[in-house]
Amino acid sequence: MTGLALHTWTLDSTPLGDVLRVARATGWDAIELRRVDFERAVERGETADDVLALVRQSRLAVACVGVAFGWMWAEGAERHRLLRVFGEQCARAAGLGCATVMSPVDKGKGSVRQAAASLREVGDLAAAARVRLAVEFNSQADQLASLERIREVLALAAHPACGLLLDTYHLQRSGARPRDLDDVAPSEISYVQYSDVPASAGPGEIMPRLTPGRGIVPFKEWFGAFAAKGYQGYLSYEAPDPAAWTRPADAVAREALTATRALL
Repeated sequence: MTGLALHTWTLDSTPLGDVLRVARATGWDAIELRRVDFERAVERGETADDVLALVRQSRLAVACVGVAFGWMWAEGAERHRLLRVFGEQCARAAGLGCATVMSPVDKGKGSVRQAAASLREVGDLAAAARVRLAVEFNSQADQLASLERIREVLALAAHPACGLLLDTYHLQRSGARPRDLDDVAPSEISYVQYSDVPASAGPGEIMPRLTPGRGIVPFKEWFGAFAAKGYQGYLSYEAPDPAAWTRPADAVAREALTATRALL
C-alpha cells in the first residue's frame, strides 16, 4: 500500500483549501480530487490552474482525480462534452503527478458492447495522458451494480489503461465477499476506496457512509484480500455523511484516520 488518501467528498461542506490543510495537519498521505472541486472554483471566479496551484502548495500527494460520469451510453453533443471533460481531468491528474483517474459507471441501462466501446475510447484518452482509469461499479445502479457486471465490460474492452475501482461500500452493498476476488487478477485492480455501510442502509441510498468500525463492513477481511492481491496503491477514504459535514472537519478527518490505522 502506498498510503491513505482523504477523498474531498468526505468533507464536502469544507472549502478545498481548508480540506487540504486539514488532510495534511491530521496526517493523511494524499488527497483525492473530484470534478466538482474544479467546477466550484469556476463558480467562484477562479480557474482550474488556481485549483492546481492550491493543491501543489499543500504538498500533499494526489491519489486520484475524478472525471464526470455518464460517458458510457451518452450520444451526440453530451458525449462530446463528457469526453472533453474526461481529457481535461486526465491532463490535470498528470499535471499533479497523479497516475490514476476514476469514474463511476453510468447509473442507467444500456448495451454492454457500447459500454465496452466507450471504455476503449476513454482508455485511449487516459493512455495519451499517461494515467490509468479506475472504473467503479455502483451498487445502486440499474445495471452495472456488481463486481461481476463491471468485469464483463472491462474484459470486453480489454484496454490496458482501464481497470477496476474497488470500493468497500459498494462491494458490501452488492453482496460481494472477499473471496469473490479470488479469480480477479492483480493487474485488474487500479484503485481502492473505502467507507463503512450502515446496518440500516436502504435501496437507492448512497449515504451516509461511515467511519470504519461503525457499520457492517468486514474491513480486516477486505483489506487482507486487497493485500493478498498485491495491491500497492492508495486506500482512499470516501465517506460522504451529512451529519459529519456539520462537525469540525479536523475531528472528522482525525477520527477516520485513527480508525483506519487500527484496522490495518
